[in-house]
Amino acid sequence: MKRYAGLAISTVALAAAWTAQAGPSGIHLLKSVTLGGDTFWDYVAVDADHHRVFIAHGTHYVVVDSRSGETVGDIADIKGAHGVAVADRLGKGFATSGNTNSVVVFDAQTLKTTGTIAVGTHPDSIVFDPVSRRVFVFDGGAKDATVIDVASGTVDGTVPLGGKPEAAVADGKGHIFDNIEDTSEIVEIDTKTMTVTKRWPLAPCTEPSGLAIDAKHGRLFAACDNEMMAAVDTATGKVVATVPTGKGADGAGFDPKSGDVIIPQGGDARLSVIHEVTPNSYKLVENVATERGARTMDIDPATGRIYTVTADLTPDPGKHPPYKMTPGSFRVLIYGR
Repeated sequence: MKRYAGLAISTVALAAAWTAQAGPSGIHLLKSVTLGGDTFWDYVAVDADHHRVFIAHGTHYVVVDSRSGETVGDIADIKGAHGVAVADRLGKGFATSGNTNSVVVFDAQTLKTTGTIAVGTHPDSIVFDPVSRRVFVFDGGAKDATVIDVASGTVDGTVPLGGKPEAAVADGKGHIFDNIEDTSEIVEIDTKTMTVTKRWPLAPCTEPSGLAIDAKHGRLFAACDNEMMAAVDTATGKVVATVPTGKGADGAGFDPKSGDVIIPQGGDARLSVIHEVTPNSYKLVENVATERGARTMDIDPATGRIYTVTADLTPDPGKHPPYKMTPGSFRVLIYGR
């Protein structure tokens, strides 16, 4: 996932809103839990079956309990942590290691590392497809996807993508959709044939990063760099609606129970809550205050709880990224109704 740049970062994080009043959406901060550490972060992934949240944190993956926010495990010795995919019924998890061009395999129950698999250059996002029982690893440097058979742990093939991939989602029907950041497109992948079957322009959306799906109604929700959410029909590829959001979006989520699309914005320190009135009509309900830097997220489909992470950040001009983290301030923020 990309890191936003050029933002004015507050030297003091927003206060933990234990007494925050719920706005029109009903979503508010339930809990803030300090995890510690001084490395930057990327994807957040919920494993609802095990009540766990996986958080990519630089050199490791922190695993927290989705109910309490407390740390319950750790996948250590990762060089460039980005994303996690868990195949619960097959008992395996897969975590990208971006700096070693590999995926770390772990036991889904014990979290114990069981092996590594070589993939393409700079693996970033990762998603499990239950139909083909394959994991698709999106290689940002190679501009392709490495396909891994979960049962055997072997590489089945590579899918050329024609651009730099960002977040991906599976529809549970044998298709995976992925944002192509540098061409501002979405591609559809057939998970059985391991081929790109469709390619759709996202205009007026540019540089998409986060992606979520309403599988029931066949809609994709892309978080765009030019401060909007684009809703896309999975049958036609048509952009059916756009809704303004804000700066620094790098994630997206969809709550099937409420029908709400959630777009986190690390630059504007808020969550845009967008309600799906119909599959072609969307309404911005509220911009819920969060904290600067909280740009990635995931939703627990069982509870509707939203998980995002941040830390105390101060400007660091001329560096990449142009800010530095206060050691020990890394934390998970849990939102809900």
